[in-house]
Amino acid sequence: MRLPPLKSPLTIAWLASLWMGLLCNWPLWQKLASLPELDNARGHLFIGVFCAFVVALQGGLLSLFAWRATIKPVLTVVLLAAAALAYFIGSYGIVMDPTMVINTLQTDARETRDLLNLRLAASLLVLAGLPLLVIWRLKLTQTLWPRRLGWNLIGFVGGIVVSALLILATFADFAATMRSYPTMRYMITPVNAFYSLAAVAARSGAKPKGPPQVIGADAKLASRPAGTKPPLLLLVVGETARAANFALDGYSRPTTPELAKLPVLNFSKATSCGTSTAASLPCMFSPLGREEFVKQKNDQETLMDVLQRAGLAVLWVDNQSGCKGICDRVPNSPTAKLPEGAPALPAGLCDGEECLDMSLLHGLDERLAALDPERAKRGVVLVLHQMGSHGPAYYKRSPPDRKPFMPECTTNALQQCPREQVVNGYDNSIAYTDHVLASAIGWLQGREKDFATRMYYVSDHGESLGENNLYLHGVPYAVAPEEQKHVPMVLWLGQDLAPVTDCLKAKLDQPASHDNLFHTVLGFMGVQTALYKPEQDLLASCTTKH
Repeated sequence: MRLPPLKSPLTIAWLASLWMGLLCNWPLWQKLASLPELDNARGHLFIGVFCAFVVALQGGLLSLFAWRATIKPVLTVVLLAAAALAYFIGSYGIVMDPTMVINTLQTDARETRDLLNLRLAASLLVLAGLPLLVIWRLKLTQTLWPRRLGWNLIGFVGGIVVSALLILATFADFAATMRSYPTMRYMITPVNAFYSLAAVAARSGAKPKGPPQVIGADAKLASRPAGTKPPLLLLVVGETARAANFALDGYSRPTTPELAKLPVLNFSKATSCGTSTAASLPCMFSPLGREEFVKQKNDQETLMDVLQRAGLAVLWVDNQSGCKGICDRVPNSPTAKLPEGAPALPAGLCDGEECLDMSLLHGLDERLAALDPERAKRGVVLVLHQMGSHGPAYYKRSPPDRKPFMPECTTNALQQCPREQVVNGYDNSIAYTDHVLASAIGWLQGREKDFATRMYYVSDHGESLGENNLYLHGVPYAVAPEEQKHVPMVLWLGQDLAPVTDCLKAKLDQPASHDNLFHTVLGFMGVQTALYKPEQDLLASCTTKH
């Protein structure tokens, strides 16, 4: 039986808006319905009006595309986006703001694979597949373009006017809700995604083209006393490790047993620059600090550029989805690309597309030997960018023989697992990071004959594990929970800095943050530049006493 023709693309646009407003926004309606202040007749009325506002707003915007040649392709993109967003927002409690758009654009194939599951497929099939099946079977009639333009303008203006009137009618409730729950505006699907994408594009377009602004042009190395060894810093950038599950930070489970046996310095009140890799990583390698970094309009060089300009040997080894531009102008390598002469990676470390973090330490001797020898004589900075505890597939981040907490969740659909199994999988990844860091310190101890060694570990951001129905990370910083901002930060100092450890122990409970990284590394390596702020160097107040 053939479906009857539908004469107006505008009708399809509004019906699709009604479908998305009612069904694809189910996480938004669920969130509103759970608010205690809306659990009354007035609150229920507001939710209904808000729903009508979403339908009218999206219907008005879709009216601009209600042409015979464009409406079906446009609705295909919009419905698929809405269905996917409904799944991710509803399952993990994330919001689609500009930062999350950047994260999405920078996600590689490995990370994308970890997000795919049957529940996502079901959401796409039901929320997008069913209406698209109907839409693509409809036969649209030809209409003269002046008439079509007129109707589309009526649909657009009418939708915008109606949505504005609906908000005005409930403005007090709307303003109070948005003020108390500011992330809710990024739950309106799929307007949230397209708005955030436009914001990212506008921000990117406003930046001047060309290479990043040079920083630290005056960088040079301080003279080193005769007979002293060049510094060797292992800077380990963690991924998605939250301090709440780090035993060194007071967690009840023994997730860091190996580090606990070593003379490490753990800063218990460290906070991140952002709640995602895309936000935190560029910020923590910048001299600006979080508050100024979020305001900057121009791209700048990073700590890696300054270290290289000062004459040091630097190398970035990546076991993640890339360095977000930080290592573009310095030597860098993925873990799977071993230097000449290095033995092959042991079986089980890599599965062809993804490697466990112990691969970061494999071949380090050969990587060190391959660096420019003249630069290496002045000092070496090796950055190891971990896969760490990247979710939602936490179970993949630790090998089978290093899983002390069982049973663990073995699916990326975290909502299908009991929360204790989700936590088990996450804690196993932290315990494996503990093993990697302890092994890294062991490697450094074997280099103390030739170098003054030290390790600096800090995670890029934390993670939500179901608290308040939130999973993963990426909540806007101003309203993000503590679990996404409080991160582990650990130092290990070699023999040359052993005298300052007692002084530093008195400072371990003082606030620290990603703002300290740039200046602490400059101090570690003896780099002199006007950019250096000794008050941000974690060691400066102690080293000046010795």
